[in-house]
Amino acid sequence: MKKLRYGMVGGGPGSFIGDAHRRAINLDGQAELVAGCFSRTPEKCRETGAQLGIALDRCYATFDEMAKAEAGREDGIDFVTIVTPNVTHYPACKAFLEAGIHVACDKPLCLTAEQAKELETLAEEKGLLFLVTYTYMGHVTAKHIRRYIAEGKLGKIRTVMAEYPQGWLAYEGEWGGKQGEWRCDPKQSGGVNCLGDLGTHVENAVSMLTGLKIKRVLAKMDVVVPGRVLDDNDVVLVEYEGGATGCYWTSQFAIGHDNDLRVRIYGENGSILWAQEECEKVTMIDRDGTIVERHRGGGGIEPAAAKYGRLPAGHTEGWLESMGNLYRSFMECLHAKKDGTFEPGMIDFPTVHDGTEGVRFVQACLQSNQQGNAWVTMDENA
Repeated sequence: MKKLRYGMVGGGPGSFIGDAHRRAINLDGQAELVAGCFSRTPEKCRETGAQLGIALDRCYATFDEMAKAEAGREDGIDFVTIVTPNVTHYPACKAFLEAGIHVACDKPLCLTAEQAKELETLAEEKGLLFLVTYTYMGHVTAKHIRRYIAEGKLGKIRTVMAEYPQGWLAYEGEWGGKQGEWRCDPKQSGGVNCLGDLGTHVENAVSMLTGLKIKRVLAKMDVVVPGRVLDDNDVVLVEYEGGATGCYWTSQFAIGHDNDLRVRIYGENGSILWAQEECEKVTMIDRDGTIVERHRGGGGIEPAAAKYGRLPAGHTEGWLESMGNLYRSFMECLHAKKDGTFEPGMIDFPTVHDGTEGVRFVQACLQSNQQGNAWVTMDENA
């Protein structure tokens, strides 16, 4: 199978996430990086391009220039990966969609529901694939939970508890380096910090694992650490369509926690407990109290999820493999688009629609907080 060609926007010197995306894409050897606008500074862009073996004429000064040039080349890129701060997501995604190029973009998709809907509509009109990299949903165990619940084995879901605490921004004067600085800057993050960074992961995880749709939210967004401007601790009460309820907690000053995304799902036939830092297993509790652990690579994992496993049981897979699994499905769909065999049912990754729902969630929480922690319906942020 011929390799796909891709480009990257962002991911220049010192970028953790850009390097992570490149490594994840390389896991399956299906795509080759051939172009990029790696930095707003031309010298840094060329420096990164040289390190990655990119031809000088394909190291671009702006993403607009890159989109137009690559769309006009016979050997142009098949897709672009956008790994910039939040504020740049919308214009960069729009430029490549308008040029007819498939897009993968880091979360959150953009800053407003209006922007998100525009991108979603544009992708649909152009017939383009759009991956939003909610990385944790690539874990084999997460895919197992999603299929298990979709088949009705947990019964009607009654309540969901989900959290994502971190402790890396716990003290005044600590900004977490380059990664933390832009998240805490309203001009780059879009007026939300913790909820946009961690809360959007929680919303997506619950949505993709359970299939539940949020009806309304009540949010309390706090600024706790001295010197901060944006939220660093959030609690959100959730009511879903159909009557189920939930509670989400995210924090950046929870000392002792690294990337502790956890989801607990309680249904009429039992419960499911899942933690991404222990992503090799999922705990299932039957209605009679029987506790069963399912392990990636072991028996009992749904076949459609098990196929994403790369290593034998006992050889740990983690975050990078999870991201690689999202790209694996995305690139399989791109190959199918090329040979005319693509069907929507092949998609096994978070799409632009999932990204839109994440933006609507954040916007509704902001509105709730601004209104004195009032209930706000998702319809108000359509």
